[in-house]
Amino acid sequence: QVQFVESGGGLVQPGGSLRLSCVASASTFGIYAMGWYRQAPGKQHELVASIISGGSTNYADSVKGRFTISRDNAKNTMYLQMRGLKPEDTAVYYCNLWPLLSPPTWGRGTQVTVSS
Repeated sequence: QVQFVESGGGLVQPGGSLRLSCVASASTFGIYAMGWYRQAPGKQHELVASIISGGSTNYADSVKGRFTISRDNAKNTMYLQMRGLKPEDTAVYYCNLWPLLSPPTWGRGTQVTVSS
């Protein structure tokens, strides 16, 4: 089973930027459609953005125009560039297949905290 390791989170002020990375264990990463998800305290996982193998992308309305998802298949890596961060973006961010397997397996994620 493919495993993912997320990194790049941190504490940032409102309006700031962060770039998250997700490295996949599988050399076949390039064939998978992928997504960035987030989980705020007390809430379920939410799909933030998705990208198919060919590069087409989709975004949740809440992040559209602020977040950019991309991938480098040669490096088995996916990115999430986040700009204009808001306190409501505070969550643990995960990468995973899109759509999710049932049941999904989650990595450790990376914490993003937006606070002044």
